[in-house]
Amino acid sequence: MMKLSRLFLYDDYKGERNYLKIQGRYELARTILYFGISFSLLIAGILATGSRSNLLTVAAVLGCLPACKSAVDAFMFLRYRGCGKEYADEIDAHMKGLHGLYDRVFTSYSCSYQVAHITVRGNTLCGFTQDASFDESGFREHITNLLKKDGLTDISVKIFKDIHKYVSRLEQIKLLDEEEKRTLVILTSLNNVSL
Repeated sequence: MMKLSRLFLYDDYKGERNYLKIQGRYELARTILYFGISFSLLIAGILATGSRSNLLTVAAVLGCLPACKSAVDAFMFLRYRGCGKEYADEIDAHMKGLHGLYDRVFTSYSCSYQVAHITVRGNTLCGFTQDASFDESGFREHITNLLKKDGLTDISVKIFKDIHKYVSRLEQIKLLDEEEKRTLVILTSLNNVSL
């Protein structure tokens, strides 16, 4: 069931399982709605005045600005695939007592980094990607610099391409100091800098 508020406010849903897939649908629906409003204003103006030269046409054209922005957002969400169901099920089985985020896409000037799942505990950030060509060193540098801007330093970053190694690491980091406040600050910062 679609939530109307999610068409416009989606930050509360960032990091949830299937976020990219579900939010892509909302973005597409919002884009269709915005273009529909603009088109209906154009038609109403033409029917009312018999010409395209009227204020409703101007409103319709201006209405295309948010519609086009929404179309770009929809393209961004539909471009990426989230964490696969079988991987997400396996990750969920090992997440008890940990904080994590699903379906994160981080963009830099040179490339995009798609991470299926990220877990943070204290100063340890580890993640899992399904992207075989993932540039871990580039991602580590990018994330370290972003977190440094938020005053978060000395963070260990490791991204796994093998699900079994990742869930094994999840079990290991459960033994680390929780540092709840730092963990939540890092997660919030990661959410703020990702799609």
